[in-house]
Amino acid sequence: MNGFYGRYLKIDLTDEKFDLVPLKDEILLRYLGGKGLASYLLYSINPPGVDPLSPDNHLIFNTGPITNSRIWGSSRYGVFTKSPQTGFFSESYAGGRVPEAIDSSGFDAIIVTGKSKCPTVVLVQPDGAEFFDASDIWGMDTYKTEDTVNRKYGNTGPGSEKSGAVVIGPAGENRVRFSVIENDYWRSAGRTGVGAVMGSKHLKAIVFKGDKRRSLFDAKGVKHFSKEVAEESKNNPVVQAYRNMGTSLMVKKINQAKAFPTKYWSKGFFDKWEKISAEALHRQCRVQPRACAKCFIACGRMTTVLNGRHAGLRIEGPEYETIFAFGGLCMIDSIEEIAYLNDVCDRLGMDTISAGNLCGLTIEAVRKKKIDVKIDYGDVDAIVDLLKKIAERQGIGDILARGIKYATNAWGMEDTAVHVKGLEPPGYDPRVLKGSGLAFVVSDRGACHLRATFHNPELKGMISPEVTKGKAELLIDFEDRLALMDAFILCRFFRDIYPWDRLSRIIEMTIGLKADKAALQKIASEISALTRCFNIREGLRPEDDHLPKRFYKEILKTGHVVKESDLAAMLKDYYTLRGWNENGVLKVKPAIS
Repeated sequence: MNGFYGRYLKIDLTDEKFDLVPLKDEILLRYLGGKGLASYLLYSINPPGVDPLSPDNHLIFNTGPITNSRIWGSSRYGVFTKSPQTGFFSESYAGGRVPEAIDSSGFDAIIVTGKSKCPTVVLVQPDGAEFFDASDIWGMDTYKTEDTVNRKYGNTGPGSEKSGAVVIGPAGENRVRFSVIENDYWRSAGRTGVGAVMGSKHLKAIVFKGDKRRSLFDAKGVKHFSKEVAEESKNNPVVQAYRNMGTSLMVKKINQAKAFPTKYWSKGFFDKWEKISAEALHRQCRVQPRACAKCFIACGRMTTVLNGRHAGLRIEGPEYETIFAFGGLCMIDSIEEIAYLNDVCDRLGMDTISAGNLCGLTIEAVRKKKIDVKIDYGDVDAIVDLLKKIAERQGIGDILARGIKYATNAWGMEDTAVHVKGLEPPGYDPRVLKGSGLAFVVSDRGACHLRATFHNPELKGMISPEVTKGKAELLIDFEDRLALMDAFILCRFFRDIYPWDRLSRIIEMTIGLKADKAALQKIASEISALTRCFNIREGLRPEDDHLPKRFYKEILKTGHVVKESDLAAMLKDYYTLRGWNENGVLKVKPAIS
């Protein structure tokens, strides 16, 4: 079938075996690839109520029907499992060049289960999997691990094969609940703790290698479409802004909106934001735009620190979310120091959003005399020391490594901690951006900006941040379109370039399916229903769809606050429009065949 390989690879680490399993065309047409297919597989095969760090929890890697094609924004892969951070549906995505190597191995999905007896590297190729002892690299940071496994098992000579690796660092090995999977050095499947699941399986790395390509229904049409999009987008102001400044440009925008979380969510504005802005990054460091494969936006920042104690440090980043997490929440007013913290997290293999949030929570715990640790706002070295203790699970680090829900209970910080379903929010204060608050609470994976990127229409004036009426309807439109993009798998930065009509063209050119907006929305809503069913099966309760209580009580200096009654009204509208009951439970469950 065009757009698909029609099979997945199931790897059993316990017995070092694999199976090549066919996929029915009707399943692929119904759910597509990426998030759609992974949701179907996870719901179908993962044992209900399984411990996320158990060998029985399945870890799914997949690409989509457009991966390795000429479609711009298509060099992405997804990782799906039950999250050790939240206990619910876990999805995480990464770009770079490795996604095309994953796809070239010739599978719609790679499913990993079991646990190796010793640290292991798995080599995935079109004919199956091989297993190698990784005891000698267990403990290595992510950069060294990637170099080592690519040299040992990758394609180092000429030829048509593509190869690349996904790896974990010490944080993943030690099952830190917010550890990541990394590739291309600086690209991270960063949220919900997928690295911890890999570590729990003694899986240090997977190397993908192959020369397979998906057949396309209309390859000439794809070629013409890609030329059209590139030509039309070259002068697009949004494209130019991200090419010139990357996501760091959001520092200025969010501070101007007074929605920049600062001093662990107690303020919406950082008075030293100009020192950590895009302008500061580009003025004080040598920065070059860097793109994933099949991308003309090049939002990545290849940064070299020029001066100070970190002179010579080279990293892709820091992105906006890392700047907010350490610059805002931890009040660090040096872009070079934030780049350094970014590098520390990348090497250890941990999510910077959760890491920054937890460091901020720790500082508040010290100030409230809940714990006795030498750390305070702006203290970079103390924060680095804490990050390393978390990765190694030493002392206080062991508490934080278990996630924010555990730390909150251990320290009696329930009224201070900020999270939804155990996932800390990104850098958009929902007291200002009300629709983003709704997006956080209904997201499958907890407080997340990427399932709908709903801060975008609120900041651009498509709908007022203060308005609550009509928010749910617009949010669902964004959610459905981006869920479809996650099924393809497409980069979020192409959301404005690929409206519904272009997504219809893409699906017809790649797999031959003619589908208007209504048909695409049906596919997307079924994917959303399936992930909701998964979460309910795993224990989701109505009270989980709520913001932290302090957001209802603490008013920002600007006067912004989110009323619990307003969120409840938006949530009621959302449930009704989704066809769910008043508790957010589906009235009709999707049939699984």
